[in-house]
Amino acid sequence: MRVYVHIGVEHCGADRIQAVLEAKRDQLAGKGVLFPKSFGKKNQTRLYMALTDPDHVDVLRHNRGYGDAVRQAALTASVAQDLAAEIAAAKPETLILSASQLCTLSSISELERLRAMLAPHSDDIRILAHVDEQARVLAQVYAEQITSGRTASLAVELAMAGSTDWRGDCLAAWPALQPETNAFPEVQSPPFWLDYAALAEHWDSVFGAGSVKLRAYSPEVFASDAVIDEVTTAFDLPNIGKINAAEPQPQMSDAWLTRGRLMNADLAKLLRDGAVIPRMLWRKFIAEIAVPGAPLDPARLAPVSRVFTAANATLLKAHPALTAAGLTPAPAQPDWVEADPAFGYRSTQYLAAFLPRIEKATREARKQAKAAPQNATETKLSPSAEALMTPVALANFAKLNGGPFAPHNKLGRVNEEEIAAAYTPMRPRKPKPGSTGNVIVGCMKNEGPYIVEWVAYHRAIGIDNFIIYTNGCEDGTTEILDRLQEMGILQHRNNDAWKGNSPQQYALNQSQKEPLIRNAEWIIHIDVDEFMNIRFGNGTLPEFLEHVPDATNVAMTWRLFGHNGVTRLSSDLVIEQFDTCAPKYCPKPHTVWGFKTMFKNIGAYEKISCHRPNKLADVFRDQVKWVNGSGQPMGDKVKDNGWRSAKDNVGYDLLQLNHYALRSAESFLIKRQRGRALHVDRSIGINYWVRMDWSDHKDVTIKRNVPRVKAEVDRLLADPALKRWQDKAMDWHQAKVTELQTMPEFNELYEQALSTKLTEMERVAYALALDMES
Repeated sequence: MRVYVHIGVEHCGADRIQAVLEAKRDQLAGKGVLFPKSFGKKNQTRLYMALTDPDHVDVLRHNRGYGDAVRQAALTASVAQDLAAEIAAAKPETLILSASQLCTLSSISELERLRAMLAPHSDDIRILAHVDEQARVLAQVYAEQITSGRTASLAVELAMAGSTDWRGDCLAAWPALQPETNAFPEVQSPPFWLDYAALAEHWDSVFGAGSVKLRAYSPEVFASDAVIDEVTTAFDLPNIGKINAAEPQPQMSDAWLTRGRLMNADLAKLLRDGAVIPRMLWRKFIAEIAVPGAPLDPARLAPVSRVFTAANATLLKAHPALTAAGLTPAPAQPDWVEADPAFGYRSTQYLAAFLPRIEKATREARKQAKAAPQNATETKLSPSAEALMTPVALANFAKLNGGPFAPHNKLGRVNEEEIAAAYTPMRPRKPKPGSTGNVIVGCMKNEGPYIVEWVAYHRAIGIDNFIIYTNGCEDGTTEILDRLQEMGILQHRNNDAWKGNSPQQYALNQSQKEPLIRNAEWIIHIDVDEFMNIRFGNGTLPEFLEHVPDATNVAMTWRLFGHNGVTRLSSDLVIEQFDTCAPKYCPKPHTVWGFKTMFKNIGAYEKISCHRPNKLADVFRDQVKWVNGSGQPMGDKVKDNGWRSAKDNVGYDLLQLNHYALRSAESFLIKRQRGRALHVDRSIGINYWVRMDWSDHKDVTIKRNVPRVKAEVDRLLADPALKRWQDKAMDWHQAKVTELQTMPEFNELYEQALSTKLTEMERVAYALALDMES
């Protein structure tokens, strides 16, 4: 396998190259070329952060929570594992890695870390860098540094015009690293890597002489064919078609740069006094002081260009893909002096307007810092964790302790252990003429013992109709659903002839042709192990919808319920047996905060998918309003994609989706044996159990529904035929458990599952280490 490591350099077209690689990732995979997903969709910043020296905390590591050595070690181990997994799965002939920040790696140890990561997979490693004339690049870098907080002007670089060792002089002048005051060399110092000859020598010293290939960057090239040609030529790729190339971004004006630098100096003073200014907020401030005008002219940085004239001439001879035009500066203009900031600009006046936001950010940061030690309660591993957890999982455990992803239950306002008065029966609903009302569409396979309770529960809270698809059933599920259809309770469709990658997605596609779905008021796709838990008032769906009258989409976030110590199959209600669950605050792993969507049938979306509707029509964009389970807006980003809640939009106060993915330990064996509806190629083993067996917190809020559910179950099972098929289904499941427990594989899984007792922190750490999490 040949490996290309594209190291930038920054502001020399890396973004457009990465856009092509990302857009063509699947097509390239079919041609034996792997552009890994796990390091970042485009710019692979996870790889970069994993390589920097532990004591050199770069800007990205600091802002993304990998500042300390332990957390970075976990990231490095995870990156290596993810890379190995993707290579093993794809078996590529060519591997491409690309992060524009890689050119800023300054030490030999950082490059050796990369070589050690790649060496097990290939001995053919090629380093690729696109470069442009140094003054042109410096003008772009300076603008980027200003948006990130640089306080010194370009006078620093001009003072180095007589340097004979640009790289060495830059590194020698690096300020002491102080992340809390934004004193990052990458932000505050001249870019040492503009010395392309030294850059090539640095990388060659680790990867071998001649490993580095420099290529010319053409800033004017933005046509589709030209960008594709550059990518295929640089990486020696086969034809990969066309792409819509992005247009160049407008540049900051020279006056705006001055404004930004002066503002940065004032903001830096606040940092030194203890203020907290998040990176994105800092960038917003710089954007808000924009002023139009001509951008910085690189021709006024001619003294910097002259530093590299001789070295560039030598590089042209050594690297055929460079061009004289690409390394030739524009005719010199008078030396740069800082522009007037225009319009009588005074940074302190703007700063006064920014202070309320800075003070709010500081209060929030201090509040989080104060709360963090409360999460850092686990220092010793349980016996199960010591036996089960991999080195990556152990590193994750150390990283999580006290960090922003440490799980806890201090979220929302409902006391979940309070057993309130039972809900009263709701009045029967009559949908409007021509409407099928609130409709659930679902898919089932061998779920016989659980169907009647699930249907009864949702009828009792306000669901009007169901359409259920089944395939490959052996336990009586088909007959139960057929009988419920004969009783006028639901509609059942056989899905044995499904096509494509997923029986579930095929069923959802077919459901959109059904009058029951086409005429629905609200559409909900959930599974038989998911219960809509309305956690307030009378516990009914109509009451919830009254609280969110403007909503068209409701993200119902999962609350994962574990097996609760229940080992045997039972005909008792699921909602009675299982009442221990995941903490409400648990942003990692991604499955814990997955959501299913209830959406109003206004025609806004073209497709129903597993977790949400997809393919939003532009004409409906302004009409679509997503809310979470607390009735709060989710924001515009969820309109087009996403299937999990985040720290800034999760909510459980009014509605949550109780997800009983395991039920009892015996029922888990049957689920393991039958596979999955959506991902038929994935095994459900101990990894799935660890992900789903959350039993650290008690939530009994749904149990107030038990009286109304029992009444509806009794009414349905008064039908002799339905009762007979329900009993047969339970008999089938009990017989299947007995059969599976005679098989070594399943008996071992059963014993392992019951003996695995992890804390919530250990569970998160283990789950994050799994290949699936990548």
